[in-house]
Amino acid sequence: MIMNRVLTGFVFVSLVVLAPLSQAQGVSGMARELNDAFAAVYEKVAPAVVVIEVQPGEAVAPAQLPQGLDFFFRSPDGRRMEPSPDQGSGFIFRPDGLILTNNHVVQNGEGGKITVRLLDGRKFPAELVGRDERSDIAVLKIDAKDLPAVALGDSDAAKVGEFAFAIGAPFDLPYTFTSGIVSAKGRTNLTGNPNYEEFIQTDASINPGNSGGPLCDIDGNVVGVNTMISGINRGLGFAVPINIAKMVAEQLITNGRVSRAWLGIGISGLEENEQRRPLFPGVDDGVVVESIERDTPAYRSQLQPGDVILRVDGQKVSLARDLQREILSKTIGQTVSLEIWRGGRTATIAIQTGEQPDGLIQASSRMRPVPVVPAPPMGPSTRPPRQESSLPFGLAISESPEVQGVRVEEIAPGSPAELGGLLPGDLITELGGQPVLSLKDYKDIVSSAGSDRALMVLVEREGERTFAILKP
Repeated sequence: MIMNRVLTGFVFVSLVVLAPLSQAQGVSGMARELNDAFAAVYEKVAPAVVVIEVQPGEAVAPAQLPQGLDFFFRSPDGRRMEPSPDQGSGFIFRPDGLILTNNHVVQNGEGGKITVRLLDGRKFPAELVGRDERSDIAVLKIDAKDLPAVALGDSDAAKVGEFAFAIGAPFDLPYTFTSGIVSAKGRTNLTGNPNYEEFIQTDASINPGNSGGPLCDIDGNVVGVNTMISGINRGLGFAVPINIAKMVAEQLITNGRVSRAWLGIGISGLEENEQRRPLFPGVDDGVVVESIERDTPAYRSQLQPGDVILRVDGQKVSLARDLQREILSKTIGQTVSLEIWRGGRTATIAIQTGEQPDGLIQASSRMRPVPVVPAPPMGPSTRPPRQESSLPFGLAISESPEVQGVRVEEIAPGSPAELGGLLPGDLITELGGQPVLSLKDYKDIVSSAGSDRALMVLVEREGERTFAILKP
């Protein structure tokens, strides 16, 4: 009996000792495979990566970013690097010599000289095919054929936590290869730019000179264009998703410029503006139409300020960037179907997209102050407006036969009207879902609403349609 216990214990100890040895051998094999996989990415991608040098022509001011973010023009000790010659990275994405890079790398090259250097040491003068400031993407062309080209991946399919690799020329050290992971996707509001933006975040080490280089996955497919960093090597690098870069590049090659679809609305997501949520009972998420610009596709449609957009062509939208992305994916002139919530009911509205103008209006939930609209000059055929100042919510309004609605003349400081977002000069056209054509309409609606009910007010303001909230 004692012998059996000893033998049993011996067998158990032997298994415990042997198991870690077996596991160690397995880990060693896995490490070797991972090592080979990393090296394979570099061997696949590096021949298509280029170093770009720019001798500026007419001076162009570099793009400005908020404090803490930079376009790779600083040295390791934080000093601003000399902008002449500008240097960055890029990659050949077509064998006939088309190269993707960042706009800020080559923006000084118009009227100057752009030189591209390949891994094999060859140098070529480059032509600037086109550049787009909003996306920070540019396309170059060199006169060569049968060049090594990268494989473009699908940035939408990239997942947070997957391996990410950056190749570029940081600090004049060409063809530096770094590894990390995709730290986040859909990063927005990094540059303070009112236009739509979306970045892939990575902790792969990125430094000045990597700008315009590729961000790759474990298969060596390019999923992003390295664009920005936060400080120097803090593990906060940002890349333009390759799907966006491809769309921009195709238009630059074909048209020399980028055209974007738009509706002409100011928006905010319910999740991004929680104080709005009580105004839309029964709506879990969606995008609120804050304002509608004059003479835009939305202005000519049935869409109204205060509507909550739930879906675009059947695709659910929860955040402002969701709606922006869906509209930007459409072609100009394409009819889109918007599922909206209005006054407790859902409806579907069809809108034909237009072309986004150069002077893009910021999609924001903030109301812009405007000056008081002066009264029209008195004439023989003009009657003075009838004004009422003893109305609730701390505002004085007037009725004019020349317009449909009532005009806000004055607002008491700290009043519900001021807190709700109304401004002097606003033309109130609807209150609590009912049209307002006269002072009587306004007073009747306020009286029937009761003293404890918040009212949504639709207004015309400086050529825009927008809304405000009146709370007792």
